[in-house]
Amino acid sequence: MGKPERLFLSPPHMGGTELDHIHEAFAVNYISPMGPQLAAFEKRCAEITGFSHCVAVQSGTAAMHLVLRLLEIEPGDTVLASSLTFIGSVSPATFLGAKLGFIDSDRTSWNMDPYLLAEALAHMAKRGTLPKAIIPTDLYGQCADYDAINDIAAPYAIPVVVDAAEALGATYKDRHAGHGGRAAVYSFNGNKILTTGGGGVLASDHRALVEQARWLSQQARDDAPHYEHTTIGYNYRLSNIAAAIGLGQLEVLPDRIRRRREIFQDYVERLSDLPGITFMPEAAYGTHNRWLTVVQIDADTFGATPEQVRLALEAENIESRPVWKPMHLQPVFEDARVWGGAVSEELFARGLCLPSGTAMADSDLDRVADVIRGLPRA
Repeated sequence: MGKPERLFLSPPHMGGTELDHIHEAFAVNYISPMGPQLAAFEKRCAEITGFSHCVAVQSGTAAMHLVLRLLEIEPGDTVLASSLTFIGSVSPATFLGAKLGFIDSDRTSWNMDPYLLAEALAHMAKRGTLPKAIIPTDLYGQCADYDAINDIAAPYAIPVVVDAAEALGATYKDRHAGHGGRAAVYSFNGNKILTTGGGGVLASDHRALVEQARWLSQQARDDAPHYEHTTIGYNYRLSNIAAAIGLGQLEVLPDRIRRRREIFQDYVERLSDLPGITFMPEAAYGTHNRWLTVVQIDADTFGATPEQVRLALEAENIESRPVWKPMHLQPVFEDARVWGGAVSEELFARGLCLPSGTAMADSDLDRVADVIRGLPRA
């Protein structure tokens, strides 16, 4: 007997109307990057997130690159960011020649610790080396404490750019995820709650910033009948066909959030009685979208390490993944300054992301739980 069907961590899940929107694009022959589906997708993203303006580009990383350039990040500048994040959140700062400093997580949200941020800014202010921007990440779909971060950044007039790539549909107090700074970045990569097959959105209430980002994303072509360029831009614009997929996906966002949260609760019911197994908390100030269900495994108590659990799942053709390795532990950032570090290091050492795709059936959840419960433990 062969292996059971592959159970992926977070595969795309189509809602049913994506092809209708694609057919509309074909019917009017807008196969090129620009078209009505792209405009409609940006408008709908603005309506859902509550921002005044959105521009859709090829990835969340591209969106972050654009906003950091427009904040005039230059060689020699410093950008402070969450250490526990995906590298696409911070690598755009290096594209612009900036140095990075990293802030550890708090235990309440696993996101940027405001107290450590305050310590870092006070230290940097005394040295006359304040950062040009602050990038908190909404880890695994949970918002950072925006108000606390902004209260700390405001006296220094440092702009905050929220990496909400994983947090579409989550909330902070009474606001949609991302409403905590000058701009926010969302991802529509294939493994996110919603996907355009790869894509991202830059959102802001600052019209000029978004319009400049749109111009830069289209090779920074000046207004002329010929191709005139007074600055260097990028080929970052999202295609009209990808935006058509996104329009169909946006229709099912409430259902996807509800299902992700159900999956999280189903895992809690199946695994929380096991010694040494705990789950990512939900901060009191918001609603977690539970993009991924993430567990912490205390190997001494549980009797097996997260890596042993991951390998046992893989042996049954089930994909799981360690928590993001903190940026301050990455070889490419070995010279970067970090404030704190112990919390994100512990979360990485003990963390495991479990399959969380919204098309999962109860039998799939049982499959995962049975492997973990049946694992030989010391």
